Amino acid sequence: QVQLGESGGGLVETGGSLRISCAASGRTVAMGWFRQAPGKEREFVAAISWRGRGTYYGDSVKGRFTISRDNAKNTVYLQMNSLKPEDTAIYYCAGDPSLSVLPVPASPQFWGQGTPVTVSS
Repeated sequence: QVQLGESGGGLVETGGSLRISCAASGRTVAMGWFRQAPGKEREFVAAISWRGRGTYYGDSVKGRFTISRDNAKNTVYLQMNSLKPEDTAIYYCAGDPSLSVLPVPASPQFWGQGTPVTVSS
């Protein structure tokens, strides 16, 4: 079993940066971030293998977002730069061994409660 808890969401201006975190307890697995904006489907953002050697990104965030992890702290991070209003969403942390390879699973096994990110225009 894996328990996940996100933190660090908030309000940021267009072009700004924000880092959100996901603290995990339980066994170490590949992790990822998904997001869901109001009225839209859930979207894959990024994933990282359990050792951190493999990372994957959704097309809309490539070159702007960076996923990383610190297994000593059981924490995964998402550094978001050059934020745009269309990045506004609830960001969910997810855990699943299958997140270490493409294609990532649409419904990972473990989920956090989400943290809101709002980018003002």
